Amino acid sequence: MNKAVLKTLKKLPLHLVFWGIVWFFFSSFFSVGSNNENFIFWFSTILSVIAIAASYVFAYYLIPNFLIAKKHKQFVLYTFYASVFIVCAVLMTVVFGFVFFYNLEFQQMPALTKNSGVILVCVLLIIALTSAFKILKDNYKSLDEKKTLENKFLQTQLQLKEQELKFLKMQIHPHFLFNTLNTLYGFTLKKSEKAPEMILKLSSLLDYILYQVDKPFVLLQDEINHIEDYVSLEKFRFQEGLQVTFHTYLMDEKFEVPPMLLLPFVENAFKHGTQIDGVINVNINLKVDEKELNFTIENFSKNKETSKKGIGLATIKKRLEMLYQKKYLLEILQEEALFRVNLKIPIKK
Repeated sequence: MNKAVLKTLKKLPLHLVFWGIVWFFFSSFFSVGSNNENFIFWFSTILSVIAIAASYVFAYYLIPNFLIAKKHKQFVLYTFYASVFIVCAVLMTVVFGFVFFYNLEFQQMPALTKNSGVILVCVLLIIALTSAFKILKDNYKSLDEKKTLENKFLQTQLQLKEQELKFLKMQIHPHFLFNTLNTLYGFTLKKSEKAPEMILKLSSLLDYILYQVDKPFVLLQDEINHIEDYVSLEKFRFQEGLQVTFHTYLMDEKFEVPPMLLLPFVENAFKHGTQIDGVINVNINLKVDEKELNFTIENFSKNKETSKKGIGLATIKKRLEMLYQKKYLLEILQEEALFRVNLKIPIKK
């Protein structure tokens, strides 16, 4: 047995109840003033058949195929045909009772059963209520299907967004690792005594970028700690050739940010910084209030294109757009020999 038949069988009890209600309505209404139970039974049965048949025609054919489909001319035309059929059927029902139950004695018929206008209104009432119920049901079903489709679409978008974020994070990994490993390589060549300390800090950074970065958000203080570790690594490499100032102001240490959000800016500053009088100067300021994070980093750079087109910066721009849409502000400015990045993002607690 196919699904369509099973679906129809499941609805059959509801239709039987509907038919019973229609028959009971006609039987109760038109029995007023009449003791002829046999007549009322057949009269109500015939009217029920007319009302039910017309209701199904409107609810399952005319309304979905013409009215909802916006074929208004055809709907009006077929409604006219159906109305003519209903009027004729009602009149024939009155004649049926007049001929077969009251032997052509019209005056003996109950007042309500010989009033064609009242009978027609009752039939049209059943048709109108049935059609209205079917329209509401279809609208609810349509809204439910639309909501389901929207949820599936949003879920698909979310999955694509998560995959893209993972891809962007993967782009950060090799870029960051390449720079830090180069620094460690330089120290091993020099056989520096500071190499063990550097390896320890690098190990902490690797743990951060390989494991913590998979989290959607981390404590801002964790990001700061790893920025400080990275700065320490760079100081090991440049020695006296690097001057870094890092000022932070946090109103609450429980603020959270996406992992590896600020580190690439710091990395970019060291990578593309230019020595002035033999020293690379980098100034970092991080301020957090109740509403937003304000991060500014400055370094001297003579190469505008290299600074603005770093792999890390391009990746961070995409991440910011995905995470914050239009709610963030990222300014990348080149003022003569000074390269400045200013980032403002809303705080997630």
